[in-house]
Parts: sequence; structure tokens; C-alpha cells
Amino acid sequence: MKALVVRGGWEGHRPVEATELFVPFLKNNGYDVRIEESPAIYADQSEMSDTDLIVQCLTMSTIERAEVAGLRAAVQAGTGFTGWHGGIADSFRASSDYLQLIGGQFATHPSKEPASCGGTETDNFLRYSVNVTDLGRQHPITAGLDDFELETEQYWVLHDDLIDVLATTTHPVRPWHPWHRPITSPAIWTRRWGEGRIVVTTPGHSLDVLENPNVRAVIERGMLWASRTASGS
Repeated sequence: MKALVVRGGWEGHRPVEATELFVPFLKNNGYDVRIEESPAIYADQSEMSDTDLIVQCLTMSTIERAEVAGLRAAVQAGTGFTGWHGGIADSFRASSDYLQLIGGQFATHPSKEPASCGGTETDNFLRYSVNVTDLGRQHPITAGLDDFELETEQYWVLHDDLIDVLATTTHPVRPWHPWHRPITSPAIWTRRWGEGRIVVTTPGHSLDVLENPNVRAVIERGMLWASRTASGS
């Protein structure tokens, strides 16, 4: 099996260190791992057709038309595609074709009370729950996991209804918020695209979150589930 790790973009998500957490898992599960520092590889049809799994950690940045077309074609043909946090749910904001492929896009992460914010990334670290759905309790990626809590960025996601939501998170209403009722966002979802499988896990802002046993289990199980060999079953 061949896995392609594509990383880069905004350095705040530490794409090199984050992906290196999972390379040993891939190798231990029989993958030959190739690492690329840009999405240019997506335009290489021969390489993509031979790839069973893509793990992307590339926040924001840009993608060329041929690259996103190559990515879409590979997934449609059966290549698995997965990632976490902004590395997949906030990539290539200007590409509508990429956004359609993923099915959900980061919109914001609400902050603490403005008076308590000091201008650091911890302004956006909130205590919140990740709630496994009924579907999630039966799905191989999340089966056996209970609801769990994190203190990190809580993603507010814009999404369509072609995704299969395995876990959600609910944004409450605080006195300083302009919205008027709680908002539930998908926190973990899968998506079928042609013969391919996509898995998105929104927690993962920092290395400590990725090392949380629940988050790590979801990401690792998602890699195995999304892979081409799994999608044939």
C-alpha cells in the first residue's frame, strides 16, 4: 500500500511535526510513505493512480487548477483522502472544486469573552465536548468511543448534507455573541466521492490535541478506513 503525505501551508499548525506523529503508524501498518511539501504532486496522474491514501496537512495556501483536478480524479477513482483541522478543512479557500470535494469548510473558531483575550492563540481555546452520533457509535472509525472533552479551538463548520457525521460539537450562545441559538457543527465526518472515501477530523490545532487518545484513535482509524483497499469492501 502507498500513502502520500502532503503538508505545508500556515506554519501555526506545525505541519511537519504534526504529520511526523502519524508516519510511524502508517509504516507499521504496511504503507510505503511518500512525503511532499506542496500539492504539486496532485497533478501527477501516474503517481496519484498508484496512491492508496492521501494524508493532507496543508492549511490555507493555494492550489492550481490541474492539482485540484488531479486530486478529485484520484479520490473519485478510489484513493482515500484524510486529514485533520485546518490541514484539510481550511485548505485552498479560493478553490470551490476543493470545497465541494471535502463537503465542509472552516468558518471560524469562537473566542473567549473579549475582555479576557490577550492577543494570543489561547484566546480561542475553549472547553467543549465532541459528541458521537448514533451513526458514529456504529462506524468503524468511532465505534467504542464515548463523548469526550477538549480544550482547544472549536471549529464552526459550513457544510452540506452529503457528509456522514460521526461526531458533532455545539457552540453555545454567550452574552457577547451575535447569534441567538446554539449551533451544532460536524466535528468528525466521512464522505463518499466516486469510489473514494474521505475522512475529516476537525480537532487537531496543536500537537497535544493530536496526541489526545480519542483524537489520535479517530485519525488513525480514519486512515485505515479511507484507504483504497478498504474502500473496495
